[in-house]
Amino acid sequence: MQIQVNTASSLRGQGHEALERWASDQLAEQLNRFRDHVTRIEVHLSDENSGKAGADDKRCLLEARLNNLPPLAASHHAPNVDAAFRGASDKLKHALEHALDRLLKNHRDRDSIRRDIDAAAS
Repeated sequence: MQIQVNTASSLRGQGHEALERWASDQLAEQLNRFRDHVTRIEVHLSDENSGKAGADDKRCLLEARLNNLPPLAASHHAPNVDAAFRGASDKLKHALEHALDRLLKNHRDRDSIRRDIDAAAS
């Protein structure tokens, strides 16, 4: 699973590389169980007010590319980058659980019990 972190120019500065490494490590740990189904995750961190103070002006958008499924995205606004990232990663984790649970438990691909009973009765 490849993780690519993109930060807006307004968030770049001291600690930029540490922020990217932290985000990558957090996602790798939190979404490790999906590694066989996810090929790439893109992280987009931005400050929507470009340095001006404001409530919930930090935004994190996560996009997960999956094998044989359409991509999933989750975003979250918060007062700081950490809260925005954690909110978006929780939402993405839930979306992955939902999408992959549906894929792994696809009831339409299984035989019906009734067919088994009908075949046994014949």
